[in-house]
Amino acid sequence: MSRHRQVRTESTLSRRLEALNEARELAQGRLEDPVVAGVLATLERAASRRTLSAEHTVVGFFGATGSGKSSLFNAVAATDAARVAVRRPTTNAPLAMVWGQEGSAALLDWLEVADRRAGGPVPGLAAQDGGLILLDLPDFDSVQAENRRLVERLAGQVDVLVWVVDPQKYADAAIHHDFIAPHSAHGAVTLVVLNQVDRLKAEEVKPVLDSLAAILDSDGLASVPVAAVSAATGAGVPELRRRLAAVVKARAAQSARLAADVQLAATRLHEASGEGSAAGVDGRHRKQLVAGLTQASHVEDVVAAVRLSHRLEASKRTGWPPTRWLSHLRQDPLRRLSLRREGAREVNRTSLPPAGPAESAQLDAAIRDFAEAGSSGAPGPWRAAIRAAARSHRAQLPDALDEAIAGTDLKANIRPWWWQLFAVLQWLALAVAAGGLLWLAGLAMLGFFQMPVPPTPRVQNWPLPTLMAVGGAVAGVFLAVSSKFLALLGSANRANRARRLLRSGVAGTAQSLIVDPVEAEIERCRAFQKALAAAR
Repeated sequence: MSRHRQVRTESTLSRRLEALNEARELAQGRLEDPVVAGVLATLERAASRRTLSAEHTVVGFFGATGSGKSSLFNAVAATDAARVAVRRPTTNAPLAMVWGQEGSAALLDWLEVADRRAGGPVPGLAAQDGGLILLDLPDFDSVQAENRRLVERLAGQVDVLVWVVDPQKYADAAIHHDFIAPHSAHGAVTLVVLNQVDRLKAEEVKPVLDSLAAILDSDGLASVPVAAVSAATGAGVPELRRRLAAVVKARAAQSARLAADVQLAATRLHEASGEGSAAGVDGRHRKQLVAGLTQASHVEDVVAAVRLSHRLEASKRTGWPPTRWLSHLRQDPLRRLSLRREGAREVNRTSLPPAGPAESAQLDAAIRDFAEAGSSGAPGPWRAAIRAAARSHRAQLPDALDEAIAGTDLKANIRPWWWQLFAVLQWLALAVAAGGLLWLAGLAMLGFFQMPVPPTPRVQNWPLPTLMAVGGAVAGVFLAVSSKFLALLGSANRANRARRLLRSGVAGTAQSLIVDPVEAEIERCRAFQKALAAAR
């Protein structure tokens, strides 16, 4: 691989790893923990491998009991370091043959391989083309659990996997289903070797190879090269060495292995997440949510109180003075609800009745409908997360709505300009009526005591005192009736304005406690899907 291409490959891998890590972080708490933990393990392995020698290619020989894996290892490495015997399993600990010692120690420490041997000159394995580490591993179908765990761990760490099978067990379902097929995503760094072909007749080799290729195809490894070798006779070993040497020379196995790991981890995240895309919420959904919360939070009771309070206050200030005191006997509805502001005092809570079963059901229905709209189309786990986000502040919602209502300035202390005018006119009318009555009373007293009664001014042949008394009373009643009509119109306007202000307060609470968490979760889902697409 050219230097430029290698740099580009590493840069692409870095971006994919970053995207995978972002997807993992976004999936935390949303997808199943084992899946997310598996992705983290992949990222940690990749980070560790990339800090170690990039000059060495680690090739692991994996095989079942009796496959001749260790014999093949010896043949390829031109050594007898790997123990070979009739008794099985023979290999209990991994053995490393190393070409290019510099930089290999830290890599082998990470692999936890203690038995390390320096490889000598081997035809076909050119050390100058790059470092090479061949690993002879325990049988992957070992009855010893520790050996199986060791093989499974190293299968996730080596750069190249060489699966060694033999003519007797190459089609064993357990070998393929339990070991080879789970690594099908790593086809780019996989070799399959049919060992012990010397035990087959010449005309049997090709049918067995074709059968093995068909099985590998069903395992998801259709493009994996299959080599026929005999560790006993050396047949096919030089060709296998050349293939390994080509992999070392290309220096792409490490990146290809990690890229396959990223692909596999991203696929598992995708499978755990599922298909779909959250529809999101729009203005219509927000309005429906606010309408539901408004209905459940006694807003209309407050609106009715504003309407009645305005009419009552108008009656107190513009009603007919002789009967105005009756209005003071009635309690202000806003004050009864602790919503009448006095100066700069801030009201933190109202005296509205607490949410009962009906109101709680309305709150739940409004939240549920909003969450359903927002999560529509989202993958299953994310749909559940969006619903949970919608209900994340459900316990605080009744108090928060009450505080929003209490904190709304209903403008109840603003007095219309005509109140003062009508108040002045009422007192003038009362003064005229009282003056007329006093005048008539004085005339009556003079007549009662047989005293001279002065002539009374007349207007249109009506005595002026009588006109003053009757006119003042009629004017006062007319002003009172007119003020009630104007107050009725004003109370409707006040009620509408209060409804808008209260809905705005409810909308603010809904935004912070319901809408924002839902939109954040939807955005998280979309960011996860974007990062996952970049990782894949």
